[in-house]
Amino acid sequence: MSSLSQRLHLGVQQKQILTPGLVQMVTVLQLNRLELKDMIMNEIAENPVLEEAAEAGEELTPIEVQSLLERERQAEPAEQALIVDQPEAVQSFDGAVDGDFSADGAPEAAAAIPSAEEPVKTETDPFDEIDFGSFFDDYLDPGFKSPASESVEKPSFETFLSSPVTLSDYLQSQLSVLVLPDGVRDAANSIIGNLDECGYLTTPLEEIAVTEGLSPDDLQAGLEAVQSLDPTGVGARKLRECLLLQLESRNARDSVAWRIVHDHLKLLETRQFSQLAKVLGRPQEHIQIAVNAIRHLDPAPGLRYSSVGARQVQPDVHISKDGDDYIISLNDDDIPQLRLNGDYKRMLDRDQEPNKDVRNYVKERYASALQLIKNIEQRKQTIVRVCQAIIRRQTDFLEYGIDCLKPMMIKEVAEEIGVHPSTVSRAVANKYAHTPQGIFELRYFFSEAVQGPSGRETPLLIVKRRVKKMIEDEDAADPLTDDKITARLQAEGIQVTRRTVAKYREDMKIPATHQRRVRA
Repeated sequence: MSSLSQRLHLGVQQKQILTPGLVQMVTVLQLNRLELKDMIMNEIAENPVLEEAAEAGEELTPIEVQSLLERERQAEPAEQALIVDQPEAVQSFDGAVDGDFSADGAPEAAAAIPSAEEPVKTETDPFDEIDFGSFFDDYLDPGFKSPASESVEKPSFETFLSSPVTLSDYLQSQLSVLVLPDGVRDAANSIIGNLDECGYLTTPLEEIAVTEGLSPDDLQAGLEAVQSLDPTGVGARKLRECLLLQLESRNARDSVAWRIVHDHLKLLETRQFSQLAKVLGRPQEHIQIAVNAIRHLDPAPGLRYSSVGARQVQPDVHISKDGDDYIISLNDDDIPQLRLNGDYKRMLDRDQEPNKDVRNYVKERYASALQLIKNIEQRKQTIVRVCQAIIRRQTDFLEYGIDCLKPMMIKEVAEEIGVHPSTVSRAVANKYAHTPQGIFELRYFFSEAVQGPSGRETPLLIVKRRVKKMIEDEDAADPLTDDKITARLQAEGIQVTRRTVAKYREDMKIPATHQRRVRA
């Protein structure tokens, strides 16, 4: 019978170890311009060595950053011992660091600093520590106050901006003017808190009763109070209930439209209008009028208050044409340009040095600041090189539009510019380019290929557009089946299967044939 015992084993093992600088480089590369701006502002707040360049030309150039890093690597061993130890990268992280700069993570050592004794402490005169300017400003006549004393901190501009009204706020404002018992009001507040962004109550009343400790009668009365509020249909638990509430608010209870929604919603979804006329015993004209009325109802009444509105996109890259050439420029207008604080640089360069702990801290912050500046410059170079590859491969798209888009894979661009595919993937993530054809996400230019006419490859995006165009032009009484669409594409030389066409149609959220058919 074997027994457990503790033993020491010595072995050689190879691992991937990421330095903080390498992790930061991967993170910086996949940030868009707005996220990069926030990161830089946070780094400026945390690192005293970093500061924003007030004027153009004050920031460090790539050559200056590279020379500073080379000088740090050549620091003497005695001075390297003063640096806080940082782990080194045994292997590069999936090739994500490429380009003109080296990829060894954070610098191994800071700039060489001559050793010196501790500075001699000098006594200060207490008289010099008194701020006489602020002292006398309290007693001077207001007309003669100094400009510094008149500067008053004003509220920020954001305090004057109106905040969007949420669905919960809108319902609460209406509920506050209703006369309700306390129990019913508490139940209504709980129901409002459980509404989703479309205005539906997705949590069962029984669960709310157990969680909030409310009676079923109060919850039912609270639900009726919420359903009486604007927008009509809010507080419904299903689509049928939402549409019925809107019809009842228009005094259309027991009408043809109300009966269709209440009893025959499935026939309405499948557009079986002839069957509806037969079941309800009404002429086709009445059914058509009722269907038109139902179409004007809102299936998501709360969405108008829950929506964040149109998404505003600020392009990270501008691609413009100058003669026969395309010019690439990064959108860095409001991104802070970094430089090193002069006081801390002089602290490291002067003969009299602070104590060892202060010296060690300043060196660490100095190395971190240089690493960030290097990573930002590396990000710029990588994005520019990716955009140059896109221009070389998608010139026809930039000239003539989307119909001339060509298939392009991330792996192909990575091999062309000499980086790992993950680097290209991070470089195009969440970034937009302003082109002569409009603003597009950089990932938009990367598309799989489908075998097209004459053996050429057709982008997957173009194939989906053709499928959508065919369905838009079809006869509503006799819509195209997936087999017919497949036959048409194959006649054009695009080799696809019926199953592939069905997948494309589902990706574009286009209903099936029987759901698109309009029965006369």
